[in-house]
Amino acid sequence: MTARAADRARYDRATAHLDAPLAIVDLEAFDANADDLVRRAGGKPIRVASKSVRCRALLERVLARDGFAGIMSFTLAESIWLARSGFDDVLLAYPSVDTAGYAELTGDPKLAAAVTVMVDDPAQLRLIDGARRGGTETVRVCLELDTSLKLLGGRVRVGALRSPLHSAEQVAGMAEAVVGRPGFELVGIMAYEGHIAGVGDAVAGRPFRSRAVRLMQATARKELTRRRAEVVRAVRAVAPGLEFVNGGGTGSVQQTAAEDAVTEVAAGSGLYVPRLFDNYTSFSGRPAALFAQPVVRRPGVGVVTVLGGGYPASGAPGADRLPVPHLPEGLRYDPQEGPGEVQTPLLGSPADDLLIGDKVWFRHAKAGELCERFDALHLVEGDEVTATVPTYRGEGRTFL
Repeated sequence: MTARAADRARYDRATAHLDAPLAIVDLEAFDANADDLVRRAGGKPIRVASKSVRCRALLERVLARDGFAGIMSFTLAESIWLARSGFDDVLLAYPSVDTAGYAELTGDPKLAAAVTVMVDDPAQLRLIDGARRGGTETVRVCLELDTSLKLLGGRVRVGALRSPLHSAEQVAGMAEAVVGRPGFELVGIMAYEGHIAGVGDAVAGRPFRSRAVRLMQATARKELTRRRAEVVRAVRAVAPGLEFVNGGGTGSVQQTAAEDAVTEVAAGSGLYVPRLFDNYTSFSGRPAALFAQPVVRRPGVGVVTVLGGGYPASGAPGADRLPVPHLPEGLRYDPQEGPGEVQTPLLGSPADDLLIGDKVWFRHAKAGELCERFDALHLVEGDEVTATVPTYRGEGRTFL
């Protein structure tokens, strides 16, 4: 029996009393992935990206482990909710225009001490001040550095369109705007190099693309290491009390952590290891989060149909954004239908061994987005479900 076949047998036994559709997290794999992230971070703390987990119980589990400290959140409402739930170090990774949230934040000393907000434009500071509604608490601020690689005098850009702050001079100018404005405290810098951390460099069947990605990433990493150090020096000249410099992501943990200027790294997807993180030369993880759909039809030889399953992930549309049939091994989509809203035909010889009511296990393309489809995660240890915990959705929290 292969390792994957053994996993399927475990998952089927563990969930035999549960009807699909359902989602699980294999805690042995989750914990092993957490250990690997800590090893790769080389002693620097890992801030957990909540958008890649979206389950309070699992955020608590990983933050109880050595090597992890703090949360990187994705909306202000989520940040406030997490802080009120007892998480005392929450970095909001994206600018917000949630005026009601800012009024709540600036009116509560506990929240103001726990949450750090992201800015990259003086207009955002003015918006926060305009939203205070009498709130007088000092707002903790982090600046975001644009990590994109610019070539040919800026005519070619590689990387996400995020912050407008690219040079040390621009970031230092923004730092001066924060420091010079009453009611704000500059405490951090964040720089997420998604073109390095979030792009696989070993795509199966595409050797030329993989080599091109590795060359791009090596060039980008060298340029960013130099520029990030310059930015940190420039900002520390304005704000000597800077508390943290955050960088990286699951795909670049060890490289980013090796930079002297970086004090902490961010990661989240590496805990679940969705399918988009299969294609890296720098690390490999164990799939920990899966979902099961039930077989509801057998249309013919070599075909079964499961209920639903059309759960595409965000990003540029493409086949890599689709879930993949994982267990039993050897199933594939019908190219004329793909994964559907209410039914998904699956082709392949393993289909002939599946019966009505059997489970087919899938992996989602991106990590936390799976939790937007399910209100609970069944936690598997060995061949038992030892707990069932709510996702954000299960707690009635859909922040985006």
